[in-house]
Amino acid sequence: MGLGDIISQQLVERRGLQEHQRGRTLTMVSLGCGFVGPVVGGWYKVLDRFIPGTTKVDALKKMLLDQGGFAPCFLGCFLPLVGALNGLSAQDNWAKLQRDYPDALITNYYLWPAV
Repeated sequence: MGLGDIISQQLVERRGLQEHQRGRTLTMVSLGCGFVGPVVGGWYKVLDRFIPGTTKVDALKKMLLDQGGFAPCFLGCFLPLVGALNGLSAQDNWAKLQRDYPDALITNYYLWPAV
């Protein structure tokens, strides 16, 4: 996640090294190591126990359960956590979640099922 933030700041936002927000990158590294990695890794272990096997049908079942159940819940936790780490008040964080959640979920559905 830290590398993704560096790429975002340097290649997408074109901040340059002088304007790079190191705190933002550190926040993303912390989120990846402290939340995303453990939660997603644990979820994949649960999926493998719940749906054992490696066939294409097994993979399709896992993807449907992941995207239909886990992804909406995960985003509902991840987005407010990012907001809190960025110093948003509870009210502002709730407003941001209501505004950003639908687009984030749709974008998720464009990308992750294919992956």
